Amino acid sequence: MSHPLSVVGVSGSPTHPSRTTVLVDEVTRAYAEASGGVARTIRLAPLLPELGAGPFRSSLSPTVTEALEAVENADILVVGSPAYRATYTGLFKLFFDHVGQYALVDKPVILTATGGSDRHALLVEHQMRPLFGFFQSLTLPLGIYASESDFADYEIRSQDLRDRIDTAVARTLPLVRSDDTASRLAEPEFARPDAF
Repeated sequence: MSHPLSVVGVSGSPTHPSRTTVLVDEVTRAYAEASGGVARTIRLAPLLPELGAGPFRSSLSPTVTEALEAVENADILVVGSPAYRATYTGLFKLFFDHVGQYALVDKPVILTATGGSDRHALLVEHQMRPLFGFFQSLTLPLGIYASESDFADYEIRSQDLRDRIDTAVARTLPLVRSDDTASRLAEPEFARPDAF
């Protein structure tokens, strides 16, 4: 029997509370529920002092190292950042600067972002997608952008946003399942735990 999917969210917001964290949490939870997986969201804001403490991964604290390993070992990633000066936050970039260059190859990644208005919506396509292209990740075609008007008191109040989340989940799960099947087919018969 295969293990439950590990669905890891990363919120690049430097503030708390945060609409970005709410969005990442919601998308991560939705993927985990739909796949029977286990959800976890990593908030980068509390890690900022430790992330900035050393230029190399080997000099980072165990807390930051554990967060990096959780991202690298996830089956599905949900990443999100607020729009800041037309791109993702420096905190978001600093964290991913420490992720192994080949650790995210072919990993399904769902891109999310938030901003004050819809004029920032292209952040997902023009800034985030190229970053994960560098990692050779499998970024899902449908990104999820939410503006301030989609929230009230740091809760999602927009049915349109909820519908976009549901659509993204529905379109992603077949890809994740087929990837899992392909991986199992690539294993020698004797290497499969359920072969006997």
